Parts: sequence; C-alpha cells; structure tokens
Amino acid sequence: MQFRSTGSRLASAVTAVLAVTALGAGTLATAPAAFAAPSGAVLAPAADDQPAALPVFAEGSELGGTGSTGFLTYSFTEDGTRELHWTPYGGGSPVRIDYPEGGGWATSGTDVIALGDDNWVSQMRSLTLRNMADPAAPGVDIDLGALGGNYVAVVGPTSVLAQVTDEDGTAELHVVSKDGATTTSRKVTGLPADATEFFSSAPVRDGVAFVGYATGPADARTGGRALIELTDRTVTSSFQATESGYGFSHTMFSASHVAWLDWKSGTGLYVTSVDRATGETKQTVIGSRGDEWSVELVGGWLVYGNADTPVRAVSLTDGESRVLMDRSTGSVPAADGSALVGGERAADGEGLFRIAAGQDGAPEVTKVADSGAPAALQFSQEYVPEEARLDENGGEVSMHWTLSRRAAHLDLTLTHIATGKEFHRRVPGPGTDFGHTWDGLVDGVDAPNGKYAVEAEAVPADGVGEPAYQGYFMTVSRAANPHDYTDNGSTDVLARDASGVLWRDDLRNRPVDGVFATSQRARIGGGWQTYKHIEAVGDIVGNRVGDLVAADGSGVLWHYAGKGDGNFAARTRVGGGWGGYDRITGGSDLDGDGRADLVAADTSGVLWFHKGTGSDTTPFATRVRVGGGWGVYNQLTAVGDVAGTTAGDLVARDKAGVLWLYQGNGRGNFSAPVRIGGGWQVFSRLVGAGDLDDDGRADLIAYGTGGTYVYRSTGSVTAPFSRRTTSLYAGEGTAFDHIA
Repeated sequence: MQFRSTGSRLASAVTAVLAVTALGAGTLATAPAAFAAPSGAVLAPAADDQPAALPVFAEGSELGGTGSTGFLTYSFTEDGTRELHWTPYGGGSPVRIDYPEGGGWATSGTDVIALGDDNWVSQMRSLTLRNMADPAAPGVDIDLGALGGNYVAVVGPTSVLAQVTDEDGTAELHVVSKDGATTTSRKVTGLPADATEFFSSAPVRDGVAFVGYATGPADARTGGRALIELTDRTVTSSFQATESGYGFSHTMFSASHVAWLDWKSGTGLYVTSVDRATGETKQTVIGSRGDEWSVELVGGWLVYGNADTPVRAVSLTDGESRVLMDRSTGSVPAADGSALVGGERAADGEGLFRIAAGQDGAPEVTKVADSGAPAALQFSQEYVPEEARLDENGGEVSMHWTLSRRAAHLDLTLTHIATGKEFHRRVPGPGTDFGHTWDGLVDGVDAPNGKYAVEAEAVPADGVGEPAYQGYFMTVSRAANPHDYTDNGSTDVLARDASGVLWRDDLRNRPVDGVFATSQRARIGGGWQTYKHIEAVGDIVGNRVGDLVAADGSGVLWHYAGKGDGNFAARTRVGGGWGGYDRITGGSDLDGDGRADLVAADTSGVLWFHKGTGSDTTPFATRVRVGGGWGVYNQLTAVGDVAGTTAGDLVARDKAGVLWLYQGNGRGNFSAPVRIGGGWQVFSRLVGAGDLDDDGRADLIAYGTGGTYVYRSTGSVTAPFSRRTTSLYAGEGTAFDHIA
C-alpha cells in the first residue's frame, strides 16, 4: 500500500500514528487518514482532509494516450524535436520515452506503447513494445519487415496486429507475437479476400479487437469494420462503412456498441454506431470534418466535443444528451472502456478528465491531472512491496526509486508502527536510480512483524529546491515460531542463572556465515528459582506468541502468556497436583489440531498427555495416560515435527546417554522409538527450539558444560539431526541451571 506526501515531513504523520496507537483501541480513527486507510487499497483522502496532489499535464503538451498507470504526452522543443513523456497517475515525474530518429509511436489504451522506425504509423516495421507499468523493464523488439508486415495495432505486451503483404499486393491480417527469441505470425480468418489498408484505434478489450479496412474494386473501394476474437484469430462480426478510413477514421467499441467516424458531402462528419445486440444502426452528426473533434465511445454513450464547443454525451439508446465539459483539447480511449479527455470545466479548471460509465451506465467525469508545470524534483518510479515475507528470499526485501534529476540524496526510514523502532539508511544511487535491499534487521536484531511506514526523502544535492517525499505501508510477516517471544520470527531461548534471574537470548532467524548467532540478550526478571520446572510450551492461547509454564515447589503450575515484545503477562494459576511429575515438556502439536500440547512423566515412569485447549484460564484438558515405562529416560523434549509426519515428535534420552526419537501419530501418542545415537549425556538440557533456519523443519538446541550446539532437523527418521555451531552461551556452559 502507498501513501504520499509532498511538502510536509511524513515523520510527523508516523509520530501521530504511534501516539494514537499507544492510546489503545477506539482512538486510531484520529490518526492521519493516510495511515488509517484499509489495507490493500490505494490511499484516498478523507472528506475533511486535503486531497492528494494530481499529476501534471504539462503546459504545451498534447495528449497521446493513456493506460491504467499513467498517460502519454508529446511536445516539441524549440528546435522542433518531438519529445514523448509518460506521466504516472500515482505521482512522480514524467518518464521520457526515446524512440528511433525519424520514427513514430502508437498507443493501445493500455500501458503498452509501440515505438517504430517510421513517423507514419502504418509504415512502422521495426517495433519496440514498451510496457510503461514498469518503465525500467526492457522492451520487446518485433521485426515486421522480415515478415513483409506493417504495424496495425498493439494487442498485448508482446503482440501486435500486422498487415502482411505478398509480392502480388494481396494482404492478410496477422497476429504477430514475440516469445523470447521466437517470433510467430498467425493469420486472422474471416476477412474479405481483398481486404487491405488495415487500421485500428480501438483498444483491445476482453480479448477482442476492432479493426477497419478497405475492400471492393480498385476504383470503388469502400470501408469495412470487423470484430476479431484474438484467441482463435477469427472474425465474429463485420460491418460496412462509407469511408475506408485508412489514415482518417476512428474505430470504437464497447460491450454494447461498435462505432466509427464517417463523412459524407452535405452531411459532414458523423459517427456510425451499431447496437451489438440488436444490430440497429444509427448516425450521429458531429460537425465539420475540418474541425478537430474529440470523439469517444463510453459504454452506450457517444462523447464528443472540441476546443470551441462543449463536450457532450449522447445516449445511443434513447438520444438523451448531457454536457460534461466546457471544451476539449484532445481525447484518447482506454482499454477499461473509459476515455481520457483534455480540456476544461468550470468546477475543476483545466487539466485531464476521465469519462467513465457510472453504476447506472451514464458517463461520469473525474479530474485526473492538473494543467501546469511539473515540480523540479520528484519521484518518477518507485517499488516497495506491500507485503514482505521474510521467510522467503533469504529474509531480504528489495526496494528501489527513480528520481527526476541526478544531483540528489535519498534517505530511507522504516518505522515499525506498533513499537516505533526505526531503520535508517542513506541509499546510494548511480544517476537517478536508487535501490536498497533491506536485510530484515533493525539495530542488528530481526525486525518485528507487523505494519511499517516506509519513507523515502529525496533532497537536491545542491540544496536548491524543495525536497521530495514518498511514503508507503509495508507489512512484514513470517511464519509463526513456537519459540518466538518477540514476534520477529526468530527463536528466543530462555535461561535461568544460579541467582534465579531469567534471561532471554534472541537468535538470528537464519545462520550467519554458517553459524547460528545470537543478536540480543535481555533480562526478564528475578525470582524464578522458586520453580522446579520452566517450560516453553509454544502458543497455547492462539495469539501466535510463545508462552511459558512453570511448576513451583508445591506442585502448582503457572501460565505466563507471551506478550510479543519479549516479556510475559502476569502469571495465572493453572492448577495444583503437578508435583508428581519429574519431567515436563511442551510446545509441540501432538494431536494435529493446530494447538501446542504438553506431556509429562511422573515419578513412576507413566507418561501423560495434556491436550492444549486454546483457553487462557484452562490451557490444558484433563490428562490422558500415554503409557508406562518412561522411567528409563532422564530427559524428554518435545521438538515439533522433525521427521515429516503429521504431528509433533518427541526425543527421549535414556540414562546411558542414548537419544531416541518418538514420532507423533497425530492422536497424542507415539510410534515405536527409533535410536538416534549415543553420547548425549554430555548435555544438561535439550530444547526444542522451533525452526532456526527457515527450512520448514523444527530444530534442537543442546546445552552442556562442553558447549552449546544446534542440531538441525534433516527430515530423516534414522538420522534426524545434523550438528551446527552457535554463538549461544559460548563460554557459559555452567552459568545456567535451566534452559527452555
């Protein structure tokens, strides 16, 4: 999502959002409208806010075309050189479009522009198709000359209609497409055998093109018009016209009508329209052929005017007439069925206006560009993703901007709306292009999930002129991690020292140079020596944040709900009777219901299953007996799904130091154990740590006096772990008496 600001610092808007967010629910509506807009929509100002600045239809320019993202204009320099510019509707400076010397251009009602080698469009043979929705993307080159073809119309980002003429002068209409290095040319069927002089000024809509042509004897050529289904390249309807139209007429069509310009001595210029459903034909007189008329078809209405007469809409159904604008200086059709008209109306002044069918089918007018001179420094292109999925692309996010002039600095600021955490970077850029790949870190720590304000500030390097600003919303998201207490996707490990202080270490979300590194340590608080068991149990209340349970010396179990900021809410009492357990582990979904569960072994060696309920007050259901014989194990660890089954798994270490894998069967029980290997007695604590490296599998952390290691899950049942080094607890093998 994008928000925009020109002339005032966006930082003040961000500050306002942070302020109202801190007030709690019910106050966000007082935030600036840009930040309160619904997700996924282009921001529009509220009724009582200042409207966003419209793009500029520069003085001295002529309207050349329009698409969904912008409009094309052309103008002439003092030496007579014609220049083309594409101006984005969403803001930013016009993009200059270069075309071959002596060449020409043609538009399509979309963002695709055809640039050719001749200034007479019908003679263009060497083409480049530019998609101005992404001006930086390379063009698509099509050589019609090699096919004996000439340009007729653009029908897609990589395809055109072309008239292919044989040596005997007979012509065919072809769809010519470019796919990589391969050019294909396929004939359109259903046209008269003598049809030639093909042309079209109507944008392709819903896979249908509308073309004009000349037909008949050489001394009595008349006009023809045809609707062509481009999928099978077949004429679906054809019509007769007075004028052949080559170099003169204007083809138009909508869902309800087809229309074109005709001329007759004594009548003047008129539009012939045909109702596509009934076949009824009408003639609407426009005026003198010598006047420069703007004529477009919008739904079932004919819209026309010129510099000396009002722009009028006439219903082709019942003849109703409406005045829409005071005058017109030019018009172009759009592929969405609307028309872009330059001119003026009293309520809005001069500029560009979009005329489109309203809900009742009648034409409605909206101003989309102001008349005037463009600003000196502006953003002409920008890309910031609406959502950054940091589980993908190595945890990186690419952004880029293009400015209207070279001598400028660009400063980037990312602000996490919920916490106010900020990332700052001056972005270097060769020429006018500036790009930055964010590594997903803020102050060396994985950035929290959630909505961010992304601000780009461009300042003239010479200090002359006003800065330019662009702002965007970007949502950072990652898959939930049951061992994440800071909502940043990375694993947090808890450790209690000898004095009873509990500490949290935040690991990086993926290895750094092959090492699983820590990025931050934080003190949670003291007094935790009162607990016999402290267990990370994953998200047991359904808020995507990991939770903690702790059993005290009297056998009471307490629940600490994770707040998502690295801390825990005040404890709540789960219940008594937990003193009979000497081993407790949780955080793994053992029954496949999407909630974390807990298992505990009592002093007689019986293992019990405590199903997670998702409730704050009663997080676990009444226990269910799994089975006996678990007394041979001195440590149990719920590790999540490490072997590719449908539910969480368990690893158990026996008194000889051998580790065994118990695969979850999805019903709160386990399959027969599989021996992993011996030597695990060197570790005092094994912790199921969630997914440490974003490979979709849960991993294990082993802590001991001889060092701490990460055991990556391999997905194999017989060899489920692969050991890796970590900086976690380096040199602190005896500093902590409990790890969770």
